[in-house]
Amino acid sequence: MLKYIIKRIFLAVMTIFVVATITFFLMNMVPGGPFVAEKSISAQAQAALHEKFGLDKPLIVQYKNYMLSAAQGDFGLSLKQRGRTVSDIIISKFPVSAKLGGIAVLLALSLGIPLGSIAALNRGKWLDDVIIVIATCGIAFPSFVICTVGMYVFGVYLGVLPTMGLTTPAHYVLPVFALSFYPTAYITRLMRSSMLDVIGQDYMRTARAKGLSQMASLFKHALRNAILPVITYVGPMLAFTLTGSFIVEKIFVIPGLGGQFVSSIVNRDYTVIMGTTIFLATLVITINALIDILYKFIDPRIQLK
Repeated sequence: MLKYIIKRIFLAVMTIFVVATITFFLMNMVPGGPFVAEKSISAQAQAALHEKFGLDKPLIVQYKNYMLSAAQGDFGLSLKQRGRTVSDIIISKFPVSAKLGGIAVLLALSLGIPLGSIAALNRGKWLDDVIIVIATCGIAFPSFVICTVGMYVFGVYLGVLPTMGLTTPAHYVLPVFALSFYPTAYITRLMRSSMLDVIGQDYMRTARAKGLSQMASLFKHALRNAILPVITYVGPMLAFTLTGSFIVEKIFVIPGLGGQFVSSIVNRDYTVIMGTTIFLATLVITINALIDILYKFIDPRIQLK
């Protein structure tokens, strides 16, 4: 286990390094700059700002300086939010996205796993058909469609739910629904396929032949093995939802990390783009590593190498 953890840490560091490198050079390949859109600033003032933030240096020098600072946990100052560091922005915005995403993840797992299991146990029946149709729609509909329909029906037409911000518990309903709709649908289909494969195995037929009830065999044998593909999907899903869906946060005007990332791209806030990208990559890699270790506890037969 220790050898595996050391190996994963090394691979994680290398992956984050590659992601940061690619992001840095792609970001600087895009025409324009962070101060070009500010028409009121003179050319001399823009030159002074470039010098202040080190943007006047050769690109390879900028890259070296940034990577050395980032390795020490210093992501620099925001180019647009004067006086604020990137770390401060992430610390202030991430809890908002994490709370919203955490609720969405719990909802997706609480609905997706039971619905997928029910669909598998009722294969070919009307209940299976209904669940599959709903799950397929959830995968097919883009998140901005879910957001728009929810805002119109419950916010405008019925007027029962607020559509902006996160000031009260009622404000969480529409964003959480929009954020969890796709993961719920995907988990449902994934769980159904996995459960169908498991309940067709010989050991499941043997358990039923020995008199074990359907519910007992489901929870004692089938669910534990069928849930492994879902756990694999939970890793990237958890990282994505915890940092907030970019579209959902922008539509519902939520002051989270997802919306901040979109704004930083539009404003060419290079340091915020780099900081949030590295943060998200670190989160995804860490969660995936923890999920891999969790496999061992769910199924002791799995060997970590």
